[in-house]
Amino acid sequence: MSNAANFRSLLASRKMIVAPGAIDGITGRAIDQAGFSAAYMTGAGTSMTLGYPDYGLVTMTEMVANATRIVNSISIPLISDADTGYGNELNVFRTVQEFERAGVAGIHIEDQVFPKRCGHLDNKELVSREDYAAKIRAASAARRSKDFCIIARTDSRAVVNFEEAIERSNAALANGADVVFLEAPQTMEEIAAVPKRVNGPCLLNVVRGGKTPVIELDDAERMGYAVAILPGLLLGGIIQTCDRLLADAKQGKFPPVTGSPGKTFARFGAAEWDERRTAYRDPIKAAAE
Repeated sequence: MSNAANFRSLLASRKMIVAPGAIDGITGRAIDQAGFSAAYMTGAGTSMTLGYPDYGLVTMTEMVANATRIVNSISIPLISDADTGYGNELNVFRTVQEFERAGVAGIHIEDQVFPKRCGHLDNKELVSREDYAAKIRAASAARRSKDFCIIARTDSRAVVNFEEAIERSNAALANGADVVFLEAPQTMEEIAAVPKRVNGPCLLNVVRGGKTPVIELDDAERMGYAVAILPGLLLGGIIQTCDRLLADAKQGKFPPVTGSPGKTFARFGAAEWDERRTAYRDPIKAAAE
């Protein structure tokens, strides 16, 4: 089963998919090994790995390259941030093709102007409804497999109002989107209203400290959300841990030893690679495999 088909089956199960944010192969592998059913490649996290804020400074090819590395590191479906699609509907068409070719299960495309800003920052700008609909239609037409998931994100709650966000969400579904990502609802009432008023599966972006109130995952599932992404869960923890370890190291303090290089490498498939060291020396054995 392809990653996209696997993700579709998870959506069909009616159990909310929880996808923590991955920024590289290390975090992707950790999410997989922790037992989550899917992972999410965060655009903000990808930007930071390249030394930039989430201001739309990372290119489509850089995003696809990172997604490819994560896909190759995990056995679960990866959904990915695809920002604005990196241009008009022609760029969106190619963006879908590249992410699908990389083995990603689905992407979300938003209605901000390019370059975009993080959904939990102020001073965002939107494209017109007509331009957004064209992008969604292009995204739907570009995929080779109907299993590949097109997630329509709208940032119009912050720029216009909640009613505009609902209308854009339903228009996106009518133009070929599979899932709606209404970014940054600002009250618990709005969070609860989204799955009731949107005519299709909904994704909730769980950003603690952002514009959306803190909500428990069980509550989000009861409200009817199909997907919850946790983009900053590992990223925030990594930054905090690095700051603490570096501050300690500057004072000559080090954490207790909890493992070895061998144990660490084992989490990344060392046993399989060790077998390959000698597997191809015997032509008969190699042919049998």
